[in-house]
Amino acid sequence: MARVIPGRTTHRHEGELVVFLIGMRVNKAWRPDQWLPVLAAMTPMLVELMKDRQSGLRGIRTTLGWRGPVLVQYWDSLEKLYAYASSSDQAHRPAWTAFNRRARKAPGAVGIWHETFVVERAESLYVGMPASGLALATEAVPVGSRSDTARARAAAGRTGGGAAGPAPASAD
Repeated sequence: MARVIPGRTTHRHEGELVVFLIGMRVNKAWRPDQWLPVLAAMTPMLVELMKDRQSGLRGIRTTLGWRGPVLVQYWDSLEKLYAYASSSDQAHRPAWTAFNRRARKAPGAVGIWHETFVVERAESLYVGMPASGLALATEAVPVGSRSDTARARAAAGRTGGGAAGPAPASAD
Protein backbone atom coordinates (compact mmCIF):
# COMPACT_ATOMS: atom_id res chain seq x y z
CA MET A 1 0.00 0.00 0.00
CA ALA A 2 1.26 3.46 -0.89
CA ARG A 3 2.58 5.61 1.95
CA VAL A 4 0.25 8.44 2.92
CA ILE A 5 2.08 11.75 3.00
CA PRO A 6 0.80 13.82 5.92
CA GLY A 7 0.03 17.45 5.22
CA ARG A 8 -0.20 19.17 1.87
CA THR A 9 1.82 18.36 -1.22
CA THR A 10 1.91 19.52 -4.80
CA HIS A 11 3.89 18.42 -7.84
CA ARG A 12 7.11 19.75 -9.36
CA HIS A 13 7.97 19.29 -13.01
CA GLU A 14 10.09 21.00 -15.62
CA GLY A 15 9.91 20.11 -19.28
CA GLU A 16 7.15 19.23 -21.68
CA LEU A 17 4.06 17.64 -20.23
CA VAL A 18 1.32 15.93 -22.21
CA VAL A 19 -1.89 14.64 -20.67
CA PHE A 20 -3.59 11.95 -22.73
CA LEU A 21 -7.09 10.77 -21.87
CA ILE A 22 -8.26 7.52 -23.41
CA GLY A 23 -11.50 5.75 -22.77
CA MET A 24 -13.79 2.97 -23.85
CA ARG A 25 -17.58 3.08 -23.87
CA VAL A 26 -19.71 -0.05 -23.78
CA ASN A 27 -22.69 0.79 -25.98
CA LYS A 28 -24.20 -2.70 -26.18
CA ALA A 29 -23.70 -4.51 -22.89
CA TRP A 30 -25.14 -7.69 -24.44
CA ARG A 31 -22.14 -7.82 -26.82
CA PRO A 32 -19.23 -8.76 -24.52
CA ASP A 33 -17.74 -10.55 -27.53
CA GLN A 34 -17.12 -7.04 -28.89
CA TRP A 35 -16.16 -4.98 -25.85
CA LEU A 36 -14.23 -7.49 -23.70
CA PRO A 37 -11.42 -7.82 -26.29
CA VAL A 38 -11.16 -4.01 -26.45
CA LEU A 39 -10.92 -3.84 -22.66
CA ALA A 40 -8.39 -6.68 -22.56
CA ALA A 41 -6.18 -5.04 -25.22
CA MET A 42 -5.26 -2.15 -22.93
CA THR A 43 -3.34 -4.22 -20.38
CA PRO A 44 -0.56 -5.43 -22.73
CA MET A 45 -0.05 -1.87 -23.97
CA LEU A 46 0.26 -0.49 -20.44
CA VAL A 47 2.61 -3.27 -19.36
CA GLU A 48 4.77 -2.67 -22.44
CA LEU A 49 4.89 1.08 -21.80
CA MET A 50 5.60 0.81 -18.07
CA LYS A 51 8.47 -1.63 -18.66
CA ASP A 52 10.11 0.71 -21.19
CA ARG A 53 11.48 3.64 -19.15
CA GLN A 54 12.28 5.47 -22.43
CA SER A 55 8.71 5.22 -23.80
CA GLY A 56 7.79 8.64 -22.47
CA LEU A 57 4.87 7.44 -20.35
CA ARG A 58 5.37 8.92 -16.88
CA GLY A 59 2.28 7.65 -15.11
CA ILE A 60 -1.32 6.49 -15.34
CA ARG A 61 -4.50 7.03 -13.38
CA THR A 62 -7.51 4.80 -14.10
CA THR A 63 -11.12 5.65 -13.38
CA LEU A 64 -14.17 3.51 -13.93
CA GLY A 65 -17.54 4.76 -15.05
CA TRP A 66 -20.68 2.75 -15.52
CA ARG A 67 -20.08 2.57 -19.29
CA GLY A 68 -16.34 1.86 -19.20
CA PRO A 69 -12.86 2.91 -18.10
CA VAL A 70 -11.01 6.17 -18.63
CA LEU A 71 -7.23 6.31 -18.33
CA VAL A 72 -5.40 9.55 -17.63
CA GLN A 73 -1.86 9.21 -18.93
CA TYR A 74 1.02 11.62 -18.31
CA TRP A 75 3.65 11.73 -21.10
CA ASP A 76 7.05 13.39 -21.50
CA SER A 77 6.22 14.69 -24.96
CA LEU A 78 3.79 14.64 -27.83
CA GLU A 79 6.49 13.12 -30.02
CA LYS A 80 6.91 10.11 -27.70
CA LEU A 81 3.15 9.58 -27.52
CA TYR A 82 2.88 9.68 -31.33
CA ALA A 83 5.91 7.43 -31.72
CA TYR A 84 4.29 4.76 -29.57
CA ALA A 85 0.92 5.08 -31.31
CA SER A 86 2.44 4.66 -34.77
CA SER A 87 5.09 2.02 -34.02
CA SER A 88 4.55 -1.22 -35.91
CA ASP A 89 6.80 -3.03 -33.40
CA GLN A 90 4.61 -2.43 -30.34
CA ALA A 91 1.20 -3.53 -29.06
CA HIS A 92 -0.84 -0.46 -30.07
CA ARG A 93 -0.94 -0.97 -33.85
CA PRO A 94 -2.20 -4.59 -33.76
CA ALA A 95 -4.78 -3.61 -31.10
CA TRP A 96 -5.97 -0.69 -33.24
CA THR A 97 -6.24 -2.92 -36.33
CA ALA A 98 -8.21 -5.53 -34.36
CA PHE A 99 -10.55 -2.85 -32.98
CA ASN A 100 -11.29 -1.52 -36.46
CA ARG A 101 -11.94 -5.02 -37.79
CA ARG A 102 -14.28 -5.74 -34.86
CA ALA A 103 -16.06 -2.37 -35.22
CA ARG A 104 -16.87 -3.12 -38.88
CA LYS A 105 -18.50 -6.43 -37.88
CA ALA A 106 -20.63 -4.96 -35.05
CA PRO A 107 -20.93 -1.20 -35.56
CA GLY A 108 -21.68 0.75 -32.40
CA ALA A 109 -21.19 -2.12 -29.92
CA VAL A 110 -18.20 -0.44 -28.31
CA GLY A 111 -16.67 2.97 -28.69
CA ILE A 112 -13.21 4.32 -27.95
CA TRP A 113 -12.07 7.91 -27.65
CA HIS A 114 -9.04 9.95 -26.74
CA GLU A 115 -8.11 13.55 -26.06
CA THR A 116 -4.58 14.95 -25.98
CA PHE A 117 -3.47 18.08 -24.12
CA VAL A 118 -0.07 19.74 -24.29
CA VAL A 119 0.06 21.43 -20.91
CA GLU A 120 1.39 24.95 -20.53
CA ARG A 121 0.68 25.18 -16.81
CA ALA A 122 -0.35 22.67 -14.20
CA GLU A 123 -1.54 23.13 -10.62
CA SER A 124 -2.11 20.36 -8.10
CA LEU A 125 -2.86 19.85 -4.43
CA TYR A 126 -2.94 16.65 -2.38
CA VAL A 127 -3.86 16.59 1.31
CA GLY A 128 -3.22 13.47 3.37
CA MET A 129 -2.67 11.45 0.20
CA PRO A 130 -0.03 9.13 -1.16
CA ALA A 131 1.73 10.54 -4.21
CA SER A 132 -0.85 10.12 -6.96
CA GLY A 133 -1.86 11.50 -10.33
CA LEU A 134 0.44 14.23 -11.56
CA ALA A 135 2.58 14.17 -8.39
CA LEU A 136 3.22 10.45 -8.84
CA ALA A 137 4.03 10.94 -12.54
CA THR A 138 6.42 13.81 -11.80
CA GLU A 139 7.62 14.64 -8.27
CA ALA A 140 5.65 15.17 -5.06
CA VAL A 141 6.86 18.13 -3.00
CA PRO A 142 5.55 19.81 0.16
CA VAL A 143 3.40 22.90 -0.20
CA GLY A 144 5.44 25.81 1.11
CA SER A 145 4.72 29.46 1.75
CA ARG A 146 5.38 30.26 -1.93
CA SER A 147 2.89 27.62 -3.07
CA ASP A 148 0.19 28.07 -0.44
CA THR A 149 -2.63 29.02 -2.82
CA ALA A 150 -3.92 27.49 -6.05
CA ARG A 151 -3.19 30.81 -7.79
CA ALA A 152 0.47 30.73 -6.66
CA ARG A 153 0.87 27.08 -7.66
CA ALA A 154 -0.63 27.78 -11.09
CA ALA A 155 1.63 30.80 -11.59
CA ALA A 156 4.68 28.71 -10.71
CA GLY A 157 3.47 25.63 -12.58
CA ARG A 158 4.72 26.46 -16.06
CA THR A 159 5.85 23.39 -17.94
CA GLY A 160 7.81 23.15 -21.17
CA GLY A 161 4.56 22.58 -23.12
CA GLY A 162 2.90 25.26 -25.19
CA ALA A 163 4.51 28.13 -27.06
CA ALA A 164 4.24 30.75 -24.33
CA GLY A 165 7.25 32.70 -23.20
CA PRO A 166 9.13 32.37 -19.91
CA ALA A 167 7.29 32.05 -16.62
CA PRO A 168 6.41 35.36 -14.98
CA ALA A 169 8.46 36.46 -11.99
CA SER A 170 6.99 35.38 -8.67
CA ALA A 171 5.09 38.01 -6.73
CA ASP A 172 5.87 36.32 -3.40
